Amino acid sequence: MDRLLQILLRTFLRRGSFKLTTSSGQSFTFGDGTGKPVAVRLTNRAAEWGLITDPELKLGEAYMDGTFVVEEGTIAEVLEIALGQQAELPQWSRPQFLLRYLGRRLAQFNPRKRARENVAHHYDLDGRLYSLFLDADRQYSCAYFETPDATLDDAQLAKKRHLAAKLLIEPGQRILDIGCGWGGLGLYLAEISGADVTGVTLSQEQHGIANARAAEKGLTSRARFNLQDYRDVPGPFDRIVSVGMFEHVGVGHYDEFFRKAAKLLKDDGVMVLHSIGRSERPGITNPWIAKYIFPGGYIPSVSEVLPAIERAGLLVCDIEILRLHYAETLKAWRERFLAHREEVERIYDQRFVRMWEFYLAASEMSFRKQNMMNFQIQLTKKQGIVPMTRDYIMREEQRLRGVEGKTRPPLRLAGE
Repeated sequence: MDRLLQILLRTFLRRGSFKLTTSSGQSFTFGDGTGKPVAVRLTNRAAEWGLITDPELKLGEAYMDGTFVVEEGTIAEVLEIALGQQAELPQWSRPQFLLRYLGRRLAQFNPRKRARENVAHHYDLDGRLYSLFLDADRQYSCAYFETPDATLDDAQLAKKRHLAAKLLIEPGQRILDIGCGWGGLGLYLAEISGADVTGVTLSQEQHGIANARAAEKGLTSRARFNLQDYRDVPGPFDRIVSVGMFEHVGVGHYDEFFRKAAKLLKDDGVMVLHSIGRSERPGITNPWIAKYIFPGGYIPSVSEVLPAIERAGLLVCDIEILRLHYAETLKAWRERFLAHREEVERIYDQRFVRMWEFYLAASEMSFRKQNMMNFQIQLTKKQGIVPMTRDYIMREEQRLRGVEGKTRPPLRLAGE
């Protein structure tokens, strides 16, 4: 077993400084010796066999179970080396990838009942968890770092402002927020842009908190949040926005999503879709992520999204690619999460803490070392709805900053 591990890992780990100690006590070093060294230890044969037979799934499980122990460095630094190799996958794991690719449409089949169950798996966790590592507004999607030294709270506010500018909202217009989360963006659009907002979510936790926040702000007449599938929403709407929800749609439902959006959007309306994407050919959801974090989820390639938009009769007016913004967002979340790991352990247990640490670290390194990114696609139903040049975005952001300065309360740290 030790010899087989040595041979296989040597074909994959060609960069960095990576030391592995097996359960029998043998140690091997891999890579070219560059960068910060890491050292890991496997505590039993089952963990070793898992790395050989199905590393994409079994590495995360071994870390959760404590049979993959990081002895020097952190799991984030281990994954930084692993995901920074020339090959995206070890050669010996290609057969599993091909099998999973063939079955991806079934894995991403998300009718209404299954979609609700998948959302509950992740978003209906103990509400205290998210308050420990998100910003004060509970934004659980890619922030927009206008400057390298921006705080997480400032970057999440900038994200909402950036989206609002692209939506070109007039006071009183009807806005649909598909996948509204805990209501932060919808409340911003109601309060700062003067819109009439309807948000929809499948999470009971998010639904309750979003409406409670609207009541606290005195915005219930202009911001309401429904426990509802987007496929059941009646229209029409002047504007549609969706942030961090499209990753849960599933590749087999893209036509359904954009046909519904086209039906809900007025002829002179504007839609902005914000989603994680991959700057490469279509792929699969990492099996560990699919099993433990986001069942039914999938990060699309842009080449999978644009044809569905075209078939729905929508026009693409603007596409913006946000590259390392999510890496910085995830880094901030991971650091905040680890600062509260003892509290998370009291809510759940050590295995849960390790699971979420692995999730946040692996996600960050996927953006930092591989080809993950975020895209914002602006859509209309006909020409001439948005200005011909993009300078209107900057002008509108500046105007919104002025409005925020008159209404913005002091920020609180997450968890306060």
